[in-house]
Amino acid sequence: MPSAPPPPSDPVAATAVEPEPLSHGLKQRHLTMLGLGGVIGAGLFVGSGAGIAVAGPGIVLSYLLAGALAMLVMRMLGEMSAAMPASGAFSVHAERALGRWAGFSVGWLYWFLLVVVLAVEATGAAAIAHGWVPGMPQWAWVLVFMTVFTAANLTAVRNFGEFEFWFAGLKVAAIVLFLVLGVLAVGGWLPDTEPVGLANLTGQGGFLPAGWDGVVSGVLAVVFAFGGLEVVTIAAAESEDPARNVARAVRSAVWRILLFYVGSMLVIVTLLPWTSMVPGQSPYVAVLDSIGVPGAAQIMNVVVFVALLSALNANLYGSSRMVFSLAERGEGPCALLKVSGGGGGGVPRRAVLASVAFGFVSVLLNLVWPDTVFLYMLNAVGAVLLFVWALIAVSQLRLRRRIEREAPELLTLRMWGFPWLTWAALAAIGAVLGLMLTDPASRPQVLWSAGAAALVLAVAGLREVRDRRRVRDGQGAGPRP
Repeated sequence: MPSAPPPPSDPVAATAVEPEPLSHGLKQRHLTMLGLGGVIGAGLFVGSGAGIAVAGPGIVLSYLLAGALAMLVMRMLGEMSAAMPASGAFSVHAERALGRWAGFSVGWLYWFLLVVVLAVEATGAAAIAHGWVPGMPQWAWVLVFMTVFTAANLTAVRNFGEFEFWFAGLKVAAIVLFLVLGVLAVGGWLPDTEPVGLANLTGQGGFLPAGWDGVVSGVLAVVFAFGGLEVVTIAAAESEDPARNVARAVRSAVWRILLFYVGSMLVIVTLLPWTSMVPGQSPYVAVLDSIGVPGAAQIMNVVVFVALLSALNANLYGSSRMVFSLAERGEGPCALLKVSGGGGGGVPRRAVLASVAFGFVSVLLNLVWPDTVFLYMLNAVGAVLLFVWALIAVSQLRLRRRIEREAPELLTLRMWGFPWLTWAALAAIGAVLGLMLTDPASRPQVLWSAGAAALVLAVAGLREVRDRRRVRDGQGAGPRP
């Protein structure tokens, strides 16, 4: 069983602990495509319509601002993960930077976030499949998807990598094709099209029809679409050269993702009047219909379906590795530490089963009580991503100085403009949370998420008190593997 990480005051030793018993079956191509496709999901293909309806063409600026924040967070996380790769990623970094309470809190909050969102993805994919095959009930589709991806995650990690490689590849190809067709349509280079000019950008109230308030509201609508990038730093720990691979994946992902998001929004609001957008309907379908692509709605249905399954698979993987890392550090049940041997060696199967079990419960609640019990759970994780990002920034502030002092050679990937851009990212996260509190639609998410965070922090505090009492009584600290 691996030794516990050293105290957070010694990051050099922290990189030299006995390797984790997980396999190293992920290749660079898996990580690169996971980084590119991890955030391209239904939130972009469908949810972006709500942002356009709020901000108009200014949604381009909204995505630019939200994407810039996500890029800064990812760069910070990439710096720490390249220096100190671990399956727990930012949970391990928070523990080393701030103490056990921080690693415990952010790890369990992130795990809760993934297993609840997993239910949304499974239910959404099942609804699409039920539309294609009405004879099969929606719950049966959920069961099929959960069973298939549980089986894939119980076998060698390369199976997860292959699933994600092809899923992400399809999403990236769809975005690239959309951008190519969109640019051709804007220039009037497609059959039966004329150059559109800037009429849709400057008409209907101008580029900022709702002013900067609309841009800010757009940021609130789209910032969470960038969640999911974190999984690549978790997955990097199961590649052959974690430090090098995570650095390459982060470098290749951040700029291209920003291009995909901002570029596709610019194409949409240039080709179509923003007033024609309907929240809940895909603006991508509207664009493809306008340029005469046959069966646009069904094509996009397939892409969204794949995006949902991809996110389900990635979240199941990420949640299992996070809870395994928590158990490995004595912050979770030690029964979850057992890993498989043989040809599928190094897979934390009990951690996978524990995560999928809670995921099944979440799906059941979503199917039976979507507007009551599950809504409360969804609100309880609504702002958790921002809490995680804030702790990533705080951890990077503390660890960067320490690593520079004790092991500067580990900084193969560096945060831009340190520490000023780190502080700027923290201020931006605080501003987004503050704006959510002033928005009646978003306020419940912040309050419920704050309540969930307070509960986890209370448990972490009680554990700290217990451990100090044990040390004082000569019994040693709490159990750590």
